[in-house]
Amino acid sequence: MNAPFVPPGSGWPGDPATPDTPVAESPADVARLAASAGSLSSLVACQSVCRACPRLVEWREEVAVARRRAFATEEYWGRPVPGWGAPDPRVLIIGLAPAAHGGNRTGRIFTGDRSGDWLFASLHRVGLAARPTSVHAADGQRLLHTRVAAPVRCAPPANKPTPSERAACAPWLVRELVLVAGSVRSIVVLGGYGWQALWPSLGEAGYEMPKPRTVFGHGVEVPLESPAGETALLIGCYHPSQQNTFTGRVTEPMLDEIFTRARTYAGVPA
Repeated sequence: MNAPFVPPGSGWPGDPATPDTPVAESPADVARLAASAGSLSSLVACQSVCRACPRLVEWREEVAVARRRAFATEEYWGRPVPGWGAPDPRVLIIGLAPAAHGGNRTGRIFTGDRSGDWLFASLHRVGLAARPTSVHAADGQRLLHTRVAAPVRCAPPANKPTPSERAACAPWLVRELVLVAGSVRSIVVLGGYGWQALWPSLGEAGYEMPKPRTVFGHGVEVPLESPAGETALLIGCYHPSQQNTFTGRVTEPMLDEIFTRARTYAGVPA
């Protein structure tokens, strides 16, 4: 019988957790463990074993057992998907949540789905990823001066986390933003939902945010003062979803232009 998730510390490539990693069983646990994480490594370990949202836990584990036919022989991660990439990134990329048969299967955000195919191909073209593809946790992909994270760490049913689920997960992202604030100079947000979810987390992390909230749009730029006292540039980008790429709302040149802008502003050499 298929297991509903990969046990922490059982040998999955890049698994940040061990059997002793503290598990958040409630939103209050999330807030406490996130606030007390003194390093990025301890934070992502706790992110990867969270069980604070019953509906999301049930869904991600159900998907990991009742697998899509194309991946029927594969082992599914089936746990929350932590942030990954450079520990001191100059460029930070924010999505919304992992895909049920993408990150929930591979254990890496945007890895193993069509959106990821577009994202990593673009990152490779502009010099922010070592390979043009990202298909599984041991494929050799490396993000260069770049990190990827999300406001929601579990695959939600119908790709729609509830407001309470987003609120419960927010402390993980807030703490991640704090821990990388000293190096990040560009933040690219993929999609309007990610923009909406990220905005309050930036404020809680200590960024100086303009009021009222800037409306999301492709190519919209918002200069921010980081908690480290540095200027960072927030950039909106249409999400490379299948709907957007199939209809031509997002093209390869459009993505490349956004990530080239992010790389250049962050001072990452070409």
